[in-house]
Amino acid sequence: MVRLLNVYTISSFVALGGVLYGFDVSSMSGIVATPQYKDYYGNPLGATQGGITGAIAAGSLIGALCSSVLGDWLSRKVAIQLGTVTWCIGASLQAASNGVPMLIMGRIIAGYCIGVTSTLIPIYQSEIAPRKIRGRIVSIQHFAICLGILIMYFVQYGCSFLNSQAVFRLPWALQTIPAILLFIGLFWLPRSPRWLASKDRWDEVLRVIAFLRTPDCNISDPLVLAEYKEIEEQIRIEREEHSNSYRELFGKKMRKRVLLGMAAQGWSQLTGVNMLLYFIVYFLNSAGISNTLLASSFQYIIFIVATIPTMLWTDQWGRRTSLLIGSLCIAFWMYVIAGLFARFGQPNPVPDQPYTWIIVGHPAASRAVQASIYLASASFAMSWGPIEWVYPPEIVPLRIRAKAVSFSTATNWVTSFALSVALPPLLRSIRWRVFVICGCLNVAAFIHVWFVLPETKQRTLEEMDEIFEHGEPVWRSFTGLRYKTSRLDTLAKEIERDKLGMHRRVHVEVYEHVESKSGIGP
Repeated sequence: MVRLLNVYTISSFVALGGVLYGFDVSSMSGIVATPQYKDYYGNPLGATQGGITGAIAAGSLIGALCSSVLGDWLSRKVAIQLGTVTWCIGASLQAASNGVPMLIMGRIIAGYCIGVTSTLIPIYQSEIAPRKIRGRIVSIQHFAICLGILIMYFVQYGCSFLNSQAVFRLPWALQTIPAILLFIGLFWLPRSPRWLASKDRWDEVLRVIAFLRTPDCNISDPLVLAEYKEIEEQIRIEREEHSNSYRELFGKKMRKRVLLGMAAQGWSQLTGVNMLLYFIVYFLNSAGISNTLLASSFQYIIFIVATIPTMLWTDQWGRRTSLLIGSLCIAFWMYVIAGLFARFGQPNPVPDQPYTWIIVGHPAASRAVQASIYLASASFAMSWGPIEWVYPPEIVPLRIRAKAVSFSTATNWVTSFALSVALPPLLRSIRWRVFVICGCLNVAAFIHVWFVLPETKQRTLEEMDEIFEHGEPVWRSFTGLRYKTSRLDTLAKEIERDKLGMHRRVHVEVYEHVESKSGIGP
């Protein structure tokens, strides 16, 4: 019998925060082209529309920077709950907005929640996940983002047939539903065992690990004791170093890891695929595709389906392989789109349009652009999309994890905000050349990953020091006999033979506390 609460169901439920992120991504894509939206907000174009779209990214930047303090102080899950409250406030302001200023304010407040949740949910998932499926567990975050994009887009598509302000007000109001569910449901989920360890709540650490790793919550299981011992040892080492300050983030030992996490999030935005997600209606219109709302929905369906293979097998493929192949594929499709627009496009004779370059009278070229957009999105969903959330929280130690990931996520939102503001005017000025720039950025990402980013699949969070300090070239990481067996497995075998006397020590120090309490508690 499968227990209702396990690593998969817990991670899937907390990924409702990713659904909110997805709502953010598509909260404008199905609305910006509707006449009701244009009439009510004065047909915002260029920088004005860029400011509206990018407002959530601005709020998310603030939330990401605050998340480290909240996550370390209140715990990951309580900080996420606070974030859902701000989301509801922001969504309500958007739904009730009486003009562009109030709409922007609502999106900034809602963005604060996205900054907090997009930082702390991957941390929480990585800290509760077994090492062999950590990539799969954290990839659920990206799958949830894709699901949120799809749900919100179809809500907008359905509302587009209404002949009132409900076209945009109803979708924005419905955004509160998953936030309310997440806030309530988190009361029944455990805190991160590694956060509990940082607060010296060792009896709870053992109970939570046993709950997550064994069907019968067996605190004497060798793998449970091994993980407990490894966390304990890591906490001891970190405290001996007497540092968890922001200064350490960019110190000699941790600088490379923090910058790699920031690069993973930054490159994911610079691939250009989020540009396709935000402004898909613009691109399809300029390519001469009819019924762009329906055509856009296919992209979001492809986006979510393409995430599934990586979510299932990223722990076998590895992080490096996914990113390298993904960068080359995205670059190829960006160049194809640019070439098609350059060869078959012409200036748009209609003024006051978001796009100034169109394809007319070339249906084959139009369909090729449409297919290339779909394939670029699929390439991203199978590579950078999931890995950008998996990699940053797993490569840094517990004492600075929340701070380092907050910087990584902040990089995501700084880049996202800059692109959201810059792209509308760029699409009107340099036109199809935007896709050439994106293709070149993907090539640059490939080069950076090849020379700098080491493989981390199937290693425990406590083994990352070994990976980053072994001194071998990164393209040979995760090769050789040293990586065939995890230290956790070796420790579990030693415990099973009772070489460390762990059973006796645990039962003396912890067992009485565990037996005196029931359940896993919040």
